[in-house]
Amino acid sequence: MSRPENVKWVDGLRGLASVLVISTHITRGFFLDLMKPTSEVDTPPKLFQYPFLRVLTQGRIGVAIFALVTGYVCALKPIRQIRAGERNAMFNGVSRSAFRRVPRLILPTAIATTITWFFCQFGVFQVAEKADSWWLNFSAPRMTPYIGEAIYSLLLEMIMTWSRGWNMYDHHTWTMLPLLKSSMLVFIFLFAAAYCKTRYRIMLELGLFVYFYISNDSTFGMLSFFGVFLSDLSQDPTHQSWCNARKWPGRLLTPIFFILGLYLASYPEAEPGWMPWSKAMEDWSHYIFPRENDTPRFYTAIGLIFVALGIHFSNVAKSFLSSKYLLWFGKHSFAVYLLHGSLLRSILAWMYFGVHLPRDIIVEDGGIQPGPPLQICGRFQFWALLPVWLGIVYLSAFYWTKYVDPWCARTTERLVKYVFEEPQTDLGAEKRLLPQ
Repeated sequence: MSRPENVKWVDGLRGLASVLVISTHITRGFFLDLMKPTSEVDTPPKLFQYPFLRVLTQGRIGVAIFALVTGYVCALKPIRQIRAGERNAMFNGVSRSAFRRVPRLILPTAIATTITWFFCQFGVFQVAEKADSWWLNFSAPRMTPYIGEAIYSLLLEMIMTWSRGWNMYDHHTWTMLPLLKSSMLVFIFLFAAAYCKTRYRIMLELGLFVYFYISNDSTFGMLSFFGVFLSDLSQDPTHQSWCNARKWPGRLLTPIFFILGLYLASYPEAEPGWMPWSKAMEDWSHYIFPRENDTPRFYTAIGLIFVALGIHFSNVAKSFLSSKYLLWFGKHSFAVYLLHGSLLRSILAWMYFGVHLPRDIIVEDGGIQPGPPLQICGRFQFWALLPVWLGIVYLSAFYWTKYVDPWCARTTERLVKYVFEEPQTDLGAEKRLLPQ
């Protein structure tokens, strides 16, 4: 290659994704109307209901970024080794990476679920359960009255996370199972295509991208293999030399791809027929996407693909995403993803709704009805307390990354040492010992 490829931008993009995931949960909890193109029919939209800006609050693109980054990162080193002719090293590395992937996802997720479960049994999430917010009511875990049932519930939810993609204590961990599956599919593909010529390996990557497109797997399948394709393309010497010799792709294509991608990713989650721009996109979807598709996620995936291509052609975009601030966010992104939901349904709910639960109402026949829902605080208090809560989230993520993540990494490495054989270094001597 003419020069090493800048891959730090991937960590910066991951950090941006974690911020967008927080943004979408804040929106779902307190500004659900922003998921629509306008609050009511024939009324002007609010600022963050317009295209482009709504990507920041809608936040749906965050999970899509995690899927694309998974494919890109899982394929990066193996493809470099394939191109260098080091296939035996690649096989050994992919085997260990596939094994590591399981405990590196399961261990921290199990720890986060256990912490949430523990506090749930002390009624920490009851305020969120009684708050005047549909999303908080839905996502707040309920207490279990008996210790035996509570322990059974914890074990069941841990199993359900990796078998059904559902966890009552941490709803947002539904992404863990499809992310694990998509990474395993990438590893299997790398084994299968290790001896393919470069052009045919790239054709297979694009073929799998199309396969998941028509299979309605718009996020984890399609984007993961587009990430593999982008990882392969970024390491191709011919393509890299072509990009380095020309400035117009970054100056011309990148702005076009960014504008088009962010516009497509702006497709609203609900009531697209209420505005002309989203109604037109809804009509186009019948011709662009397969039947019975999840149209918002498809538009987000296609939009992210254009954004990723814009980053690929732009050194300026890569340098921006490689800044020390975004890299810091990227370093703590997994911890933020695991912790922010529970902190939102506990500490932030207390900040906005108070800590006192409404009293039940006794009706005339002696029955008991739940009291009125808790009302949210005023606008000034809302915006003044939000940065404080964000500071708590990232402080928690900092200590998680400092202490919990290293423990999970050490435990995983001990498992790898225990399970795996050491690779043979003298293959010639091994062959001589074999019977003739």
